[in-house]
Amino acid sequence: MNQIPGGLRTDQQPPMAIPLGHFVVGLAFLVAGVVGGTVMAVTTVPGLSNAAHVHLLLIGWIAITIMGAMTQFVPVWSGVTIHSRRLAVVHLVLVAVGVLGFAAALLATALSWLPVAATALLIGLWLFVYNVGRTLLRARPFDLTERHFAFALACFALAAPLGFLLAVDFTVGVFDSAVVARGDVLLVHTTLALFGAVLATIVGALAQLATMFTQTDRTPFDDRLLGLEQPLFPAGLLVFAAGRGLGLEPLARVGALALLVGLAAFTVVVARQLARSTVDRSPMIARYWVVAGSLWAWIALTVSAWWLEPLSYATLFGHPDAANLLLFGVFAFVVVGSLYHIVPFIVWLERYSDRLGFEQVPMVDDLYDARLERADFGLTLVGLLGMTAGPLFELPTAVIVVGSTLATLGFCLFVLNILLTIHRHASGGISGVLRGTLGSTDESVAASAGDPDVGGVPDK
Repeated sequence: MNQIPGGLRTDQQPPMAIPLGHFVVGLAFLVAGVVGGTVMAVTTVPGLSNAAHVHLLLIGWIAITIMGAMTQFVPVWSGVTIHSRRLAVVHLVLVAVGVLGFAAALLATALSWLPVAATALLIGLWLFVYNVGRTLLRARPFDLTERHFAFALACFALAAPLGFLLAVDFTVGVFDSAVVARGDVLLVHTTLALFGAVLATIVGALAQLATMFTQTDRTPFDDRLLGLEQPLFPAGLLVFAAGRGLGLEPLARVGALALLVGLAAFTVVVARQLARSTVDRSPMIARYWVVAGSLWAWIALTVSAWWLEPLSYATLFGHPDAANLLLFGVFAFVVVGSLYHIVPFIVWLERYSDRLGFEQVPMVDDLYDARLERADFGLTLVGLLGMTAGPLFELPTAVIVVGSTLATLGFCLFVLNILLTIHRHASGGISGVLRGTLGSTDESVAASAGDPDVGGVPDK
């Protein structure tokens, strides 16, 4: 896609350095997470390495990227200004420091430091929910995307204190005399975080991004499927989480089934739009195909697992052998695909939008290296297949190790490509983005509450 959105009001741009700062910090955690995962596949890592690895990827990369994307996407899509630039910077710093300290404490088994890191995470995530939530409230009535974002924010708000209690419990024993057990809280925390905070954001974003990148309209059949997803997915998630927390297997089973049916309906809509795409191959469309296929395969595998053992820790992420399909095939590929447009577009808007019509300027897709993009796509796709097929078909460990190594190389190429894009085209390069993020706290330069960040509110 080389189209440049029209009607942009460059005099009232969103705070470009803030989302870019989130993405750069998130990319650093991505490298740490994938390299750490490869090391774990080859050898034994001391400390609570599995928990550290999951939090580096899910909070350090995915959650921080979501925070930056919502800070940018909600004002643009909903036609309102961000509530507070200052809070957007503060919550980035708190969450980044918190997840770094949390992972370090787990790896070093310095468990007494976990409450300190968890406090920073809790405050940072709550500030994010408050800041974006206050922004979103001005956009009512909500459309499909805004409803999913609001639900995701609520799940962030609920999952964060549960995670804090779990961290404190390592040293204080919070649940020793409590009515609920630590294991039950862990199930609820994971359910709300993975399938509420992260997956609801992905569904809400893809509902618009798939339409935009494929240049297709949804059919009446697609609308009926989305009408099925909208009540089933959030209601099913809440029932599923409640059933897991209360230890009620029938309740958890019903909620899990509703959640999966809603996701399946949504996946069909995305796949149908991708199949009807009227544009050439792009980084977004290629990766969204992987997302649709991975999500469909994960649902098919998880139905039986959650029906038989919805309360088991083995099925925490769905089917015991399909966790990589969800974490990498869905979460990672949708983030990578989306960032291949979002980051170059933000950089283009800041650097080249005011030159349009006066001189020759590059298109958005000209800012990143297309050869690196295709190389990282191939490596991550083959790596995903290896990491998924290994446990599913009980293949030799070498298959998983090779798959993990290839995926790591692919993700590192992606990070290199994005950082080179920022270095070559953003004002001041990477260091300028980070300095600009910390300096983007002047609320007086923001547009008034009633002004949209771009000219013309999208047709919702």
